[in-house]
Amino acid sequence: MMMHRPFDFLHKARGATPSTGAAMTQQKQRYLLTMDIFRDLEPEVMQRLVQQTEMRTCRKGQILYAQEDRAEVLFLLKRGRVHIYRLTPSGKRLELAIVEPGTFFGEMPLLGESLRHAYAEVAEDALVCVMSRSDIERLMRDHPQVALRMIETLGKRLAFCEARLEEMAYRSVPARLAAILLRLSNEMPGTELRITHQEVGDLIGALRESVTKVLDDFQRAGLVELCRGRIIIRDVVGLRAYLGE
Repeated sequence: MMMHRPFDFLHKARGATPSTGAAMTQQKQRYLLTMDIFRDLEPEVMQRLVQQTEMRTCRKGQILYAQEDRAEVLFLLKRGRVHIYRLTPSGKRLELAIVEPGTFFGEMPLLGESLRHAYAEVAEDALVCVMSRSDIERLMRDHPQVALRMIETLGKRLAFCEARLEEMAYRSVPARLAAILLRLSNEMPGTELRITHQEVGDLIGALRESVTKVLDDFQRAGLVELCRGRIIIRDVVGLRAYLGE
């Protein structure tokens, strides 16, 4: 698998297609306006953001950055999904997060870190905007509300990771599976999760075969409906019952 370093995104990306032209510039501006962290910024500030960011199309399977890469850019996801994970020395994959459109990732520049601590891999063809470390740091200094919104997002991610760590340490596979489905669905019946059994297993620290068995049990009990690459939540109350084991 070809590796793509952050440097490539700011200069000459390998395998990522740049989006150019007036139409793409307008599209980029519309996208940036939908980002919660940029809400209420003045028009002239948004115009500078458009000029400072680079929008690129990335293909499924592309590695946006790897462990030990230098942290020089911040990624804003417009379309598609990105997996954030670590690899142990033995090669075991530990899923940290599945990034959905409308948020940012690769936040080590915000924390004063010089190296990445995870891989970011495109799970579905994606459209991303990329900001340099210097530009995002300047934006946070000049507009503290942007920094506060980013901190709020990072706090939620930390709480999510801490909850998963506790679940993996103390709960059974069915309880961990119920908990992650509820969390990903925001406990809304009828929510359709675009996630595979392998991805669920990586998130809860379980084998894919174990996940498939438990999901089959959940489906027979009417808790979920299984489709190819999707899980539909049917019974939130029934899933919650597993959390009190």
